[in-house]
Amino acid sequence: MFEELRAIQRQFGYLPAEQLKALSSSSKTPLSQIHAVASFYPHFYLVPPPQVDVRVCADMSCHLRGADRLKLDLEAAFRGTDPQTVSIREVSCLGRCDHAPAVMMNDEIFADIDSRGTIAMAQTLLAGGSLPEPHARPERSPAACDPYNGLGGYQVVRRFVEKRDWQEIIATLKTSGLRGMGGAGFPTGMKWEIVRNAPGSTKYIVCNADESEPGTIKDRHIMENLPHLVLEGMIVAGLVTGSHKGILYIRHEYETSKDILQAELDRCYRNGVLGSHVMDSDLTFDLEIFVSPGGYICGEESALLEAIEGKRAEPRNKPPFPGTNGLWDQPTVINNVETFSLATVILARGLNWYKGQGKNGSTGMKFVGISGDVVRPGIFEVPMGTTYSELILEYAGGIPDGKQMLAYAPSGPSSGYLPASMANLPLDWNAVAAAGSMVGSGAIVVCGEDRCMLDMALNATRFYRNESCGKCVPCRIGSQKMVEMLKGWTEGRSSKDDLQTLDELSIAMRMASICGLGQVVPVPIASILKHFPEVVDDHLVRHSCPGGVCFSQPSGAQ
Repeated sequence: MFEELRAIQRQFGYLPAEQLKALSSSSKTPLSQIHAVASFYPHFYLVPPPQVDVRVCADMSCHLRGADRLKLDLEAAFRGTDPQTVSIREVSCLGRCDHAPAVMMNDEIFADIDSRGTIAMAQTLLAGGSLPEPHARPERSPAACDPYNGLGGYQVVRRFVEKRDWQEIIATLKTSGLRGMGGAGFPTGMKWEIVRNAPGSTKYIVCNADESEPGTIKDRHIMENLPHLVLEGMIVAGLVTGSHKGILYIRHEYETSKDILQAELDRCYRNGVLGSHVMDSDLTFDLEIFVSPGGYICGEESALLEAIEGKRAEPRNKPPFPGTNGLWDQPTVINNVETFSLATVILARGLNWYKGQGKNGSTGMKFVGISGDVVRPGIFEVPMGTTYSELILEYAGGIPDGKQMLAYAPSGPSSGYLPASMANLPLDWNAVAAAGSMVGSGAIVVCGEDRCMLDMALNATRFYRNESCGKCVPCRIGSQKMVEMLKGWTEGRSSKDDLQTLDELSIAMRMASICGLGQVVPVPIASILKHFPEVVDDHLVRHSCPGGVCFSQPSGAQ
């Protein structure tokens, strides 16, 4: 259904009601079902869009790098303009956290942008002009872990074709300790083994390239610089588990990444690495790219599967799990981009090489994205065991203008915030978990000394509220209630029962939400109450904001 909807939107600029009726008739799909899908995803428009549609990323890294001021300047520049002519609103993370702030204008993304440049582009569109080309495709950056030095040799695939050693491959991945690098951290070898041992001849390999949580940018870097490692990992997973079909699910905003992956995919088919005779063998594996119609919830593995099946991306109840009942109810391996690429690295370079990459007692390596209040935001390939202070102060250059670090999130809003005094923690699954947080996807977001941590908690909670799919009541209602409470706190308003209400609400959301989104909504404010209680007291008792932002924010901010 998605391709038909995209074709209609490309032709008309939106989805006219009569076209949806025609699609319903030609596809013999109930109109209610088509409308349910089209109305769910943010990249489908049911009404004509404005002439100039400006969406300012408002989340975490962009929030720290001036997005609020950018939006205010845009609103001032076009005040009084008909909303059907110019629309200015917020949008959830665009995946450009290392080049914040970012805006989307008429579906084109521009990063490292300022107020003057954004206003000028909007005025050009109003005058009948066109937008400039978004930033040119970046040159590929070499990676120390790449066994092929940038050229996809697919030697792990060739070795499997010759030896058919699926037990050895699974054993190697288990011994390596490789976990899912998308945040959950489930052992990769065990996941592949579950699908290998599942009954039936129809199985699927799915790559989750829908990184949409604020601060999470490292998969984009891997896809643009190491596409061969990602695809080889998927192919090997398919051959090992007995799957014949792979789907790489990529977020809508990653157009450049998609093009690079597609070029590598085409090369694989030309060279016989994919298709009905993999490397001239009797093995078959086909792979295609599926472009997401949008929404953070699509990063949840079961919601992603629902989207591929042409449905609303609403999470499934678990169990059963995708390993036995995944895509089209068949056994399915779902790993993220980094996991598939590191599986290739381990199988190509060997266990000794991989384990030798760690430091301070940890093993392996990881890609991390560092953004927010740092001099050199970016994506870095680092040894596991590197301390967060090294990552922030040395790799990312420290805090601008000689300021001190106040706090950091080890993995975006879902990890909560840790104080600067805990920056000597190593990048290690167990050590960070013991500290009450998580390594997660490695989306490190840094806050300088002049930031308000209550404001940052509200920003994170608002993101989750905005991205809730609405399927379950605890998440849908709980996230809104939590936003209302925290917004009141930033304005000095509270009641004596707030903390008890917050605690009860948090317990209900953690226990009763269907998926991880609802379960982590309380995490940001819980971390602030634990590590920065004085900031909450400043607002509620002294009616002051240490960052000087809360009581001066426009009252209309939602």
